[in-house]
Amino acid sequence: MAVLKSSFFIASFVCVFFTSPVLASETRPQVNVYSYRQPFLVAPLFETFTAQTGIEVKTIFAKKGLIERVKTEGKRSPADVILTTDIGRLQAAREVSQAVSSPLLKQHIPALARGADDKWFGLTWRARVIYASKARVRARHLRFEDLTEAQWRGRICLRSGQHPYNVALFAALLDEMGEAKFRQWLLGLKANLAAKPSGNDRAQVRRVYGGACDLAIGNTYYMGKMQTNEKKPEQKQWADSVKIIFPDMPRGGAHMNVSGMAMAKHAPNRANALKLMEFLVSEAAQETYATVNFEYPIRDDVAVSPRVKTWGAFTRATTSLDRIAALRVRASQLVDETGFNAGP
Repeated sequence: MAVLKSSFFIASFVCVFFTSPVLASETRPQVNVYSYRQPFLVAPLFETFTAQTGIEVKTIFAKKGLIERVKTEGKRSPADVILTTDIGRLQAAREVSQAVSSPLLKQHIPALARGADDKWFGLTWRARVIYASKARVRARHLRFEDLTEAQWRGRICLRSGQHPYNVALFAALLDEMGEAKFRQWLLGLKANLAAKPSGNDRAQVRRVYGGACDLAIGNTYYMGKMQTNEKKPEQKQWADSVKIIFPDMPRGGAHMNVSGMAMAKHAPNRANALKLMEFLVSEAAQETYATVNFEYPIRDDVAVSPRVKTWGAFTRATTSLDRIAALRVRASQLVDETGFNAGP
């Protein structure tokens, strides 16, 4: 019943949101955004965009279901731009997006971080890293392949192997290792887990802090969120108990995922949508992403925030995210075939 209430609330909110504002577009230009990104991050960006262009940004925020809603709305969908995280969700957005031709986007977004069909574009990088106990782990450098060694038996914490962040990582490892070797690696990692996978990325760091494990896998920006969490100051202690290690992939470099954007297939305000997409890769917007959410700018000429810089330097792996997206289904199947989520 709770799920039905939640779905009804989102649907009602979308309906109300797009009734009178869309009609008002006759007097003021606008662009409609469906966003999985949280309001605190994108609202300041949209305010700046409106101040610079006079184009009003109308936004829907939700944790899930937006892509499915665009499919249902079809040609009558008011969506112009879709903002989301993770290559899996960007891949899903392809079904409801259109190709965008923009020399500016191609200039600032590396080929690895945009779709070959020009249907999705990365906005920020996020590395999937190891959070290691400062007190109990002396190693300063590790490879993902090292996580199956006997010394880590019972010492690793991880969220569900079916979570999109892990599926993307596993797909990248599948690509580099080949299926036989990757299956063995996944079984080895499973054997070294401290407990059945559960919780979110921050929960894994809490477990390292509490001594339940010594290594955890998570996204980099959670370190910044914990270090600056005034509402839950205990998370600052969790963050202080660990160090970040950027583990190398088999062919070298750190695994990187993205947050990104796509233009909706039936965007009613296509010109304004393109202006917003190009604005989001401007220096000012990229700096906001870097400082507010502790992510890595997609633009190589925009610096990371001072806090993020303290976490260490690394080289990005070179596997294209399109390739990773293509292997997600098989990676997910192997998680099930190995019984990974049952734990050690």
